[in-house]
Amino acid sequence: MTFERSRIAACMAIVLVACAGIAARAATPSPHPTIPPPPFPKVKLHAEYVVEVNSKGQVVKVKSGRGTKYTTFNAQTYGNALQMWIRKQDGTAIVGLFRVSYDYNPVDHHVSRSIVLVSKGGTWGNQPGAANVMIDTAKKEYAASQAAAKKQQAAAHAKLPSLNEITGKSPAPSSSPSPHP
Repeated sequence: MTFERSRIAACMAIVLVACAGIAARAATPSPHPTIPPPPFPKVKLHAEYVVEVNSKGQVVKVKSGRGTKYTTFNAQTYGNALQMWIRKQDGTAIVGLFRVSYDYNPVDHHVSRSIVLVSKGGTWGNQPGAANVMIDTAKKEYAASQAAAKKQQAAAHAKLPSLNEITGKSPAPSSSPSPHP
């Protein structure tokens, strides 16, 4: 009996594998044209920013910066600098100014980042990080847009005509129910 069951299980496995192969070939989508990526710059790029870091190690803001002639590279490095956490190996942070440098190598398309402490201290030690501020702002804007959409939807529903206006007649009362014997 066990030999018979194992033979049946083996046959079922073979059938399942064959069906899966047929389904995989049938499910393969036809190739779609893709948009080629933008060309990489052919020259070395260097961008650097001086950032303020709070007591948690979060970047509070970019105090100053020097970019390149490539706006895409500048936007990416600026955004990366705003979202950074700068901490020591033990997890503690230094309140202060840091210089963050980005260097692009056109040979291997690698971007290296280096961080150097410029000065310790600052009045921004207890301020929230820039990334947290951006997230909070986005949440508030989303909530405001949802409230505006609900208000607009309610106003649109208030302007709907009544059923009587649509049909041109008012509902007549139905006859009173007759008593059943």
